[in-house]
Amino acid sequence: MWVGGAAYPQQNITRVYTFLLTPRRGEATVLFLKRVGIVLSVAFALVILNGITGFASDEDASRTITQLVWIGAVVSLVYCAGDLGAVLTAASHWVLAVETSGASTALVTSKDTQHLNELVGQVVNWIENPEIEFQVKVETLLINPRNYHFGDNVNMYGGSGNVGVAKS
Repeated sequence: MWVGGAAYPQQNITRVYTFLLTPRRGEATVLFLKRVGIVLSVAFALVILNGITGFASDEDASRTITQLVWIGAVVSLVYCAGDLGAVLTAASHWVLAVETSGASTALVTSKDTQHLNELVGQVVNWIENPEIEFQVKVETLLINPRNYHFGDNVNMYGGSGNVGVAKS
């Protein structure tokens, strides 16, 4: 099976399913708030340190250092806000995922979820009947994978009694 320029051998495909690929808005907001706290804490600490040190006798040098600290803080906060904005404005996408027995996963997207569900059936039919051939044209999706949840997260510790799935 070919997805874009990648080939997936039939015997390595372990799961084919559709899901809604959603941005990590909550995590991005928490990260933004942590960054704001850190930037403001460092800026206040540097301004206080500047006031305590010997530069306080030279008002021009002290004022310049304070201005540089706050300019750096504002630039950092603008960067953090841009990072947050990229995640908050990212759209959710319905995708078909093809997972392999290794670490790779292919995602195929379409605006029509019914088309994706039919495609899952076609891929499963192809796996069960390798002599058939089919070809489908799908859309390309460019995303930043850091900003999205990719389905279930299963953590297994030990070899027996493993139950439960943590939904993302």
